[in-house]
Order: sequence, then C-alpha cells, then structure tokens
Amino acid sequence: MWNNILTNYYETVAILLFGIGLVTLLLHRNLVKKIIGLNIADSAVYLFLAAKGYIRGRSVPIISGGVQDTSAYINPIPTGLILTGIVISVSVTAFALALIVSLYKQYDTLNLDEMLQIANREEE
Repeated sequence: MWNNILTNYYETVAILLFGIGLVTLLLHRNLVKKIIGLNIADSAVYLFLAAKGYIRGRSVPIISGGVQDTSAYINPIPTGLILTGIVISVSVTAFALALIVSLYKQYDTLNLDEMLQIANREEE
C-alpha cells in the first residue's frame, strides 16, 4: 500500500489538498476563508487532472518531425480542461469576492453566523 502511495505522489498530494480545501470550506465561518478553501480544492482537482493526463515517455502533441503515431503523444484534453477550469475558477473567485465586499458593507462582518443573526433581527 505504501509503495503505491509513494509511487503516485501527485495523486496523493492532490487528494490531501482537496481534503484541506473541503474542510476549510465546510468548517470556517469567515467568507474569505471559505473562498480560499474553494480555491485550494480547485487547485487539487487541476493537479489531479494534470497528473492523470501525463504519460511518462510521451511528448506534447505538437508534430515537429512529420506525422507520427498517436501513441507518441500525451492526451491534450486534460490540459485543455485545466486551462478552462482555471479561467472559470478566477471568474468565480472574483465574483464571490465582489459579493463578499457587498455583504461586508451591509453587515460590517465577514462571519456567516453573525450575518445570519443580523438578518434575522432585521426581519423581526
């Protein structure tokens, strides 16, 4: 078992990072820390995709010496998914931070529990 973990250390690190991000996302009440946890989990998914998309001994899919067999190249789809995911992740992070700034202006706190208490008091 330990041999497999040490051999696949990229996947192991990705799983650990995803766990750290998920725990941060679920347990912290501060909204900025929740966004940080979401970004850590996103990065873990990108690392996992990159680790699974790479095949040792193959080159990037750029034909330089004439047409070769497809078995000489790595699969470019995981790389495209990673780049698309990074763009979407940056956009979601920017939007979430803009919402957090708006919530902070309204409630003067970043703590989710305090925001809910203030909102409940205002409702009554």
